[in-house]
Parts: sequence; C-alpha cells; structure tokens
Amino acid sequence: MAESFESRLRNELNVRRDENLYRETRAFDSRLLNLSGNDYLDLKNNQKVLAVASEIAKKYGSGSGASPLLSGYLPCHEDLVNKLLSWKNKKFGMLFNTGFMANQALLKHLPDRNDLILVDRLIHHSMAQALSHGPSKFKRYNHLDLDHLEELLVCNIDKYDTVFVVTESVFSMDGDYPNLNNLVNLKKRYPFILILDEAHGTGVLGPTGAGLAEEVDVQDDVDIVIGTFGKALAGMGAYVLANSSSVIEYLTNKAGEYIYSTFLSPHQAGVALATIDIVIKANDRRKSLSNISQWLRNKLLEYMDIETRFHTPIVPLVLGKSNDVLKFQEICMNKGILVAAVRPPTVPKGSSRIRISLNSELSEEQLGKFIDTVKEWSKK
Repeated sequence: MAESFESRLRNELNVRRDENLYRETRAFDSRLLNLSGNDYLDLKNNQKVLAVASEIAKKYGSGSGASPLLSGYLPCHEDLVNKLLSWKNKKFGMLFNTGFMANQALLKHLPDRNDLILVDRLIHHSMAQALSHGPSKFKRYNHLDLDHLEELLVCNIDKYDTVFVVTESVFSMDGDYPNLNNLVNLKKRYPFILILDEAHGTGVLGPTGAGLAEEVDVQDDVDIVIGTFGKALAGMGAYVLANSSSVIEYLTNKAGEYIYSTFLSPHQAGVALATIDIVIKANDRRKSLSNISQWLRNKLLEYMDIETRFHTPIVPLVLGKSNDVLKFQEICMNKGILVAAVRPPTVPKGSSRIRISLNSELSEEQLGKFIDTVKEWSKK
C-alpha cells in the first residue's frame, strides 16, 4: 500500500479524533440497558417471529440465491409485498435489501433532468446523498416549515416538468414529524408528487401501526411510501410502495440497487411477514410506547430543554459539543446504560446530542437511573 495513501487516511482520521468526530464499531454488550436501538415494539427476540422466520428459511433456504430478476424473487417475497400493499393502502410495490438502497434508487432514478425535488433540510443521509447523484435539481426547505415549502412551490411549480416533495414521517434524529394534513392540502393546490419515508413511523403511529399517513388518515394522498423492516419490524430490508404501476415498473427496469444485488433472504422476509401481523394488532404496545415516551420527556424537562409536543420514542438531548456527548455517553456506560452519541455530520454542527430511543417494554423504574444521570449532568 502506497505510503502517501496510508498517510492521507491517517491524517484525516487524526483530524476526526482531534474534533471528537471519530467513530468506531463496537460489539453491543447485551447486559446494558439499551436506550439506543430502533426495535420500538421489542420484537426482535419474539418467539413467534423467530419461529415463522425459521419455517420460511427451511422452506426456501438460507438465502435467496440470486438477484430478484433472475431467480431470487421467491413466493415469500411476493407474499410480503402483498401484505404491505394491503396494510399501507397502496396498489403496487417492490422490496429492497436496505432502506439506504431504496432511498438511493428512488431519488437517483425516478426524477428526470427537468424535474425538481424539494426536501426537508433534515432529510436522512441516504436521501441527501442521492440528491447529488441524480440528474434533477433540488432545493431544501427549512425543517418542518411548510410556509417555506409553499414559497418554493410558488416560485418553481411552473418551471419544471414534475416537482417532488420529500419528507420523513418521524425524523430519525429529532423524533418530530410534519403536519401531514397541511402538507396534503398544499399538494391539492400545487401538483407535486409526495414521497413519504415511514421508516420510523411504521409500527409507532396509526391505528394499525402503518405510520403517520394512517395516523392522520391521508394514506390515499401519499403518492410513494418508503419504509424499512429494520426498525419496529425487527428485521432488515425495505420497500417502495406506490399508487402508480409505472413507478414500480420503472425502478424494476432502471434501479441498479435492485437489479444487481442478491435479493433479501427468505428468513428476513419471514421476519417481516410475522412482525407485520403482530404490529397490526399491537395497540397495547403502541400505547405503552407512547406513554413511556411522553413520561420520559416530561421528566427530562425538569433538567433540560426538551420538546414535549411529540410522543414518538426518539428523544434527543441536545448538548451542543461533541466532547460533551462523548463524556455523557461514557458516564452512562459506566452505569450500565447504552445511549447513542450523535455528532456532525449526522446532525448539524453545534447540535451534537444524546439520542434516546425507547421501546414499549421499558418501565419507569428502568429509566430512573438514566434520569438521575441527566439530573447530575444538569448541575455541572
């Protein structure tokens, strides 16, 4: 390996260390109280889920064995797509191996050269990165600011062939969400295609856990829904669902992210099939999750500036400095608590945070030690 290349890598890594932005992968100690996972309904160790997934793996094998357009698309995948369409109230759909791949495929290939994409400023990295790799122009509107979005629509709606508006339902670093009713009202006045990423809303919101669109009864008005199986659905993989067959057919023929990768394993398709059935009926778990999320927010408000309007399980403690979140994380680890220290570029500079992520089975007693830690920190 050339010395100059090795030196460049080491220099860049050293800069990250100096700025407290260095990252490393560490195995999770299961003895810790996990306040950093996205398994919102605590289903990844559910025995029914494991049994169904095992049964499907025994039937179809350990892997799909090929890309989806060869022989990797199996009956279990078709069953999963059909279940998603019924649940999410869409007509056509497809699966991807990861949410990152789904978002990349959608935004890189679907918009064309004379189209415009309007995206929330805090959109997920998988979408933000795709914007610069596609042929279309894009503009960002201020986070959750639909007045700013309308200004951009007024100025641009007649200048492009198609305008896309892209937002997450529940934002992964802030736990907040847009006023989707108002967004749909904008759509009725301006002809744009609405893309909604329900990754963190699925399982958490809606009478059957279908997400924010179901929660506020606008599923019919969302043109394209994206989501993953890696959060409340306790597995891995992703989906794109649409009202238009042309969208799915086009991505099937155009998206290399779909065409050129060995397909999702039958085991993971089985996980999703099982968890969707559980999630649809999991109103008690959703209520427990909402209650514990709001309870924690109210408790933390005594010691920190916490947003209490949203009842989602993502609770950010914005400390500002990268070294502060690393210190806080270490204190928590020493007390047997695992929390996520989130730093730039994942979040904007100056907004480094501890990202708390709850699940429905956590109790007030379990969270007491964490609240005590926040209380001690606030006295510094």
